[in-house]
Amino acid sequence: MTEFRRLGILGGMGPLATLDFQQKILAATAAQRDQDHVPVVVWNVPQIADRQQALAGNGPSPLPQLLEAVKGLNQAGASHIAIPCNTAHYWYNELAAASAAPLLHIADITAQTILEASFRPQAVGLIATQGTLDAGWYQARFSQAGIRVVIPTSDELARWFVPGCYAVKRGDLRGGGQLLNLLADKLIARGAQKLVLACTEVPPALGSVGSRHLSDSIDPGAALANVCVRMWHQSHAAF
Repeated sequence: MTEFRRLGILGGMGPLATLDFQQKILAATAAQRDQDHVPVVVWNVPQIADRQQALAGNGPSPLPQLLEAVKGLNQAGASHIAIPCNTAHYWYNELAAASAAPLLHIADITAQTILEASFRPQAVGLIATQGTLDAGWYQARFSQAGIRVVIPTSDELARWFVPGCYAVKRGDLRGGGQLLNLLADKLIARGAQKLVLACTEVPPALGSVGSRHLSDSIDPGAALANVCVRMWHQSHAAF
């Protein structure tokens, strides 16, 4: 196993989501002093091409910029790389092949978090971009564990998810939260016992409106942060 020396965060997608992920790393760390925290190098470059638009065929691929980010994080001494953006995992294989530092896969970590929980839901609602839904990472992992996946309809994505997501990106967390909360209502009504908030804009948006669904949710970003902190402390304890 590669020694966990320094975490690289491939962020900027979007900048708020990157800061939110860093906050989750801090919250997951039981520290008594500065030196107990996870050493982090962050690539927070918002000019990476829009992932949703690229996968819809309406914009350029972000892959060249993502490869530049991976190269930069490796040069900065990252021993492991985390990508808070779910949709960016569409290019995971290409990025992993180009990186000396191993890349953590957010869907693997989320699925393992659910399997290790005291309550394993029979059905989860998946809030994600069309690109993430089409890629099927989460559906495959949950189905393998015997968990049914409730996904948004095309109409629900168009009415609530897409405008809610882009509201957050332009700084309107409350407006975005109200729209995304309506989508969460629908997935719970269709039988989801837990929601998987598989888009980094969703957790802060729902939090901004005090959504009751946060207690019914699994946050992949928080799961990823918890694993990063655990890996750091396991490696650090060996010194």
